Amino acid sequence: MPDLAPARILGIESSCDETAAAILENGRLLLASTVASQIDLHARYGGVFPEVASRQHIRTVYAIVEQALQQAHLTLADVDAIAVTRGPGLAGSLVVGMNMAKGLALASGKPLVGVNHLEGHIYSAWVHPANTTPLPPAPQFPLLALLVSGGHSELNLMTDHLHYQRLGATLDDAAGEAFDKVARLLGLPYPGGPSIQKAAAEGNPQAFHFPRARLDGTWNFSFSGLKTAVLRLVRSFEEQQQPLPVADLAASFQEAVVDVLLTKTLAAARQFGAQQILVAGGVSANRALRQAFLNQQEFPVHIPSLSLCTDNAAMIAAAGYFRYALGHCDSLDMDVLPTWPLS
Repeated sequence: MPDLAPARILGIESSCDETAAAILENGRLLLASTVASQIDLHARYGGVFPEVASRQHIRTVYAIVEQALQQAHLTLADVDAIAVTRGPGLAGSLVVGMNMAKGLALASGKPLVGVNHLEGHIYSAWVHPANTTPLPPAPQFPLLALLVSGGHSELNLMTDHLHYQRLGATLDDAAGEAFDKVARLLGLPYPGGPSIQKAAAEGNPQAFHFPRARLDGTWNFSFSGLKTAVLRLVRSFEEQQQPLPVADLAASFQEAVVDVLLTKTLAAARQFGAQQILVAGGVSANRALRQAFLNQQEFPVHIPSLSLCTDNAAMIAAAGYFRYALGHCDSLDMDVLPTWPLS
């Protein structure tokens, strides 16, 4: 692929419960990133409450964009295009970010670029702070990308920028969803990922041998059986009126999830001739998962920094840059796509 033209992209993200804006240069250098989290608002519900999320986006989106511009010491006139999450996500939340982006594009005359949220997670691996010296090498194709989040667990083969072949996906619970559900079973607070990780640090990952759904012959994932196995064991302890070994249960559950994700990803990378592996999405913040992939010696691995694993706008600006540079722009009548698949 020829060298792409330089550009500054303003990214806006509002697919779920984070309102975020960022400014990125040339698809890699992060000039500014602002995120307003709603975790405290939704913790009482044990998950994201859609109407609450969309109302909070309305309250914060303008200020968040302004903060990003100020942080980068730029004005809207200094950016080349505006990228915004089009989907997938909560419809009401997506509309808030989309309308903000459209308003800015209309007022400034800047091009508008709709970005798939999952694509953004992949491109977060390209992003580094603007003062990073030397800049680490960019991921190289062909690339095997593992996306693991609250709503998605899938393997995609990338042969070039914006080219995805989905090899497999979750048949039931996504990895992040399984973390949330098991955390509730263990009496741990929302969000489940950080809670499980914290509890697991004090536990023995070999204390319980939970089932691994290998699904041989496919590249799909399944975590519902693992979740059910935890449920049965929890009920067994309750029926026997024994103290629940939360730390051991959390560590053993986490070990099972990491084992399946690592084993399946490495096998797919071998079969499809990938040069490198990329792991992204909210669950890629999990310490055990990161360590497992970084410890293997077979493939170079790209994992975003912790601040870019969860929802953010830098990843939307990154994917938006490559779309913009390759001529993929959208009109002002673009609508949100709450169930938009990556491939």
